[in-house]
Amino acid sequence: MKNATVRIGLDIAKNIFVAYGVDQYGNNSLKKKLKRQSMLRFFAQLPPATIGIESCGSSNYWGRELSKLGHNVHLIAPKYVKPYLIKEKNDLNDAAAICEAIGRPNARFVAIKTEAQQEILVVHRVRSKSISTRTALMNQIRGHLAEFGYVFSQGRAKCKKELSVVLGEGRLSPLLAEIIHDLYAAVLREEDRIAQFDKIIERWARSNPVSKELLKMDGIGALTASAVVATTGDTRTFKNGRQFSAWLGLVPRQYSSGGKSKLGRITKKGDIYLRTLLVHGARTVMLMSTKGRGAHTEWIEKLRKNKPDNVVAVAYAAKQARMLWAIMAKKENICCC
Repeated sequence: MKNATVRIGLDIAKNIFVAYGVDQYGNNSLKKKLKRQSMLRFFAQLPPATIGIESCGSSNYWGRELSKLGHNVHLIAPKYVKPYLIKEKNDLNDAAAICEAIGRPNARFVAIKTEAQQEILVVHRVRSKSISTRTALMNQIRGHLAEFGYVFSQGRAKCKKELSVVLGEGRLSPLLAEIIHDLYAAVLREEDRIAQFDKIIERWARSNPVSKELLKMDGIGALTASAVVATTGDTRTFKNGRQFSAWLGLVPRQYSSGGKSKLGRITKKGDIYLRTLLVHGARTVMLMSTKGRGAHTEWIEKLRKNKPDNVVAVAYAAKQARMLWAIMAKKENICCC
């Protein structure tokens, strides 16, 4: 008779899932192919176990659902699973690799996000897509009109102003004017959507108790505050603020050998969107510092004497990330008490 399964690697897909489990001695005790409809029913019949899932599409949903059944669910990044894939790649071997990876004492996991956190991240992603679409449309207009000798200034605001003049003067042929009007109307529709998304994000940031605290910091607006709270998930995933900063890719690369340590450029690992928001926020704080305003003016100006502004901006973003983690961790602890 097999011992009880204590650790399970679960390879998820659209409709077919594969589970691979081991007992307390590390011996295989479970191999199961499951259909989507029967997944939760199967795990409801199992005693509580530690379940590992690669962090990917729908993994947060399954993590929440399996946690409700009493299981201890861990999401793990695919890059930490790959080294444990010993045989050829297939669903069962992937599940076995996940099972092995989550059993390592130094395994690093991804926090399972709540529905509210995922909802606001959807708004952020759709907003980013709208910005990309608007930029593409503006570039399309500029490119088409350049073929007819109309060259516009850099920057969206100036370009729109000059474009309005050209359209208003009626210098374009009827066919060309019709097409450009259609493209410009699409630009305005995207701008309306972006404005609407900004209102939703602002409302969410003001209503969430944790992001509301973050808004008190210099250089942190509704976009950054909501994105940080939603992306981070549970702050207990990180031991300290420096680990959180490293997770965002804001710490230097390290080249160490023979007792000699050499630091390079930042790693740029982790969430690009969140790192970008923090660096832009740092530039805002630097602008405040130039005018003698802000809580860290002395620290910034001292660093500026020896370092370029870009380096200072990244350094302050890393400092800000550590402060954000400290505030979130403190606020979450108070809310849980």
